[in-house]
Amino acid sequence: MTYIVTEACIRCKFGDCVVVCPVDCFYEGENMLVIDPEQCIDCGVCEPECPVDAIKPDTLPGMEKWVELNQKYAALWPNITVKKPAPVDADAWRDVDHKLTYFSDKPGD
Repeated sequence: MTYIVTEACIRCKFGDCVVVCPVDCFYEGENMLVIDPEQCIDCGVCEPECPVDAIKPDTLPGMEKWVELNQKYAALWPNITVKKPAPVDADAWRDVDHKLTYFSDKPGD
């Protein structure tokens, strides 16, 4: 098992998860974070820290596409080890469903 980030993170990117990760396995995109499934040690400390419930175990049904997305972009985006300010409109996106259409494949800063 590993943990992965799902579409609830898109346009929110709060980053509370980043500071608790003991192995620094988060990677930053323009409007989403991902977890490198190969680096994740399955400790689960990040999951309860996410204010939008975007972090899930990969064993849940339907997570295959999110494992692939996390793995792909963890290899392309820069590692993030400190919490950065969330986007100014993050709270407005908190409860929006079906955000994959807003996903950006561009790396974070």
